[in-house]
Amino acid sequence: MVSRSELEAELRQAMRSGDDVRKRTLRMLLSAIKLAEVEKRGPLDDAGMTAVLQKEVRTRLESLADAEKARREDLAAAVRAELAIVQAYLPEPLPPERLEALARQVIAATGARGPQDMGKVMKELMPQVQGRADGKAVGDTVRRLLAQA
Repeated sequence: MVSRSELEAELRQAMRSGDDVRKRTLRMLLSAIKLAEVEKRGPLDDAGMTAVLQKEVRTRLESLADAEKARREDLAAAVRAELAIVQAYLPEPLPPERLEALARQVIAATGARGPQDMGKVMKELMPQVQGRADGKAVGDTVRRLLAQA
């Protein structure tokens, strides 16, 4: 997981190289991290950093959709470039088959019998996939597997 000091070093490197898109994106990331630290009243742990990065990805995906809807290819291209930079700092996403295997393990470990046990399974599974899988995808996978149980 990337740390704040690593992002600051990357920002200095982007400033030296004159990479404006990278510089602008890293400044926005560091600003979002600083805001989260102020709200938390302390430094962020790995899970907190991942949450901030995921929030920035979601924001850019929404901006990309808006830009494409407005047929503003210039804005869409800029947002795509920012999105690629932010996603590079996130952990590698879990492939669907690995997510399903983890969900099956947790279902077996918790003794879940059906959809009524979804909360119990999600409570155990989410820390294992934090930052590597979207919560909606995890929920859908668990719901589908519990419906089959």
